[in-house]
Amino acid sequence: MVAPLDSVCATIPLIDISGYLNGDKEKAERAVVELRTACQSPGFLQITGHGVTSEIRSQLLQKLAEFFALPAATKQALHRSQSKCLRGYESVGEQKLEAGISDQKEGFMIGPDLPAENGYLQGPNQWPSEEAAPGFREVYMAYFDVMRNLSKTVFRLMALSLDLDERYFDEFVGSKDTISMCRAHRYPPTTPEMAKTSRGIGAHTDFGALTLLLQDDVGGLEVFHKPTGTWHNVQPVKDAFVVNIGDMMERWTNNTYTSTLHRVISPVTAKDRYSVAFFNEGLPDQLVSCIPTCLKPNEKPLFEPIRVEDHLRARYGNSY
Repeated sequence: MVAPLDSVCATIPLIDISGYLNGDKEKAERAVVELRTACQSPGFLQITGHGVTSEIRSQLLQKLAEFFALPAATKQALHRSQSKCLRGYESVGEQKLEAGISDQKEGFMIGPDLPAENGYLQGPNQWPSEEAAPGFREVYMAYFDVMRNLSKTVFRLMALSLDLDERYFDEFVGSKDTISMCRAHRYPPTTPEMAKTSRGIGAHTDFGALTLLLQDDVGGLEVFHKPTGTWHNVQPVKDAFVVNIGDMMERWTNNTYTSTLHRVISPVTAKDRYSVAFFNEGLPDQLVSCIPTCLKPNEKPLFEPIRVEDHLRARYGNSY
């Protein structure tokens, strides 16, 4: 069942972080409090005032539309199976995040463009030729760099919201060895009848710590509200990024922050839907164990410590 968010008071919070970026102490403190509440429930929020220009966002969406319109053979030549770090193209139906349902999307993933495989999920990107996709590589990497910086900012706000030192997560998200990825998706439209049984992306929680999502105005993202057992639309908000907590952060915070089940419904329109998810997954050798401020007196951690790489290997291995 899909219901309006406000029908069960499960509104996705909209948080302006410009005060933090501009050094306005009062507005920054307000954003931290709002972030803490949103991360506890529903584990989803949207942010504005982030400083990522509309120009780079619109340029990327245009370049993605041009790339996904290329001939199938051109895209398949860049298939992720040729990459040890999952970089490159993914065709419709390859991934299954919900039992019995193949995702109705195609994708293209990049990360830091390293000269050779350099550890788990790290290495070179695959790119179409400049002739085939003019400006695609340049715009996509420019966007990636901007989002990596925004991710650092959001993690600093996250640290403050957990009563930690502001730079607590800096090495985790900003090291040269940090695993960060950006995956773009195209969701082909479908019919009202087929939409009842198909999914753009099946119901899942995100694997890592934190996701930053750019979505166009088509819509289709839905989150699950546990208390009522209902699904709710996440309406696109102009200039906003969707932010959601992943399984790793839920574990790290001893379930203080929530990794929420979500999915994407295939668009029942004449338009394709485009979205771009940025994942900052952290250092492979980082040991994720309960954050001290998330443990009450005489309380024990709910989870055993686990290495970031071990956690990610298990989750990625089960999704394809």
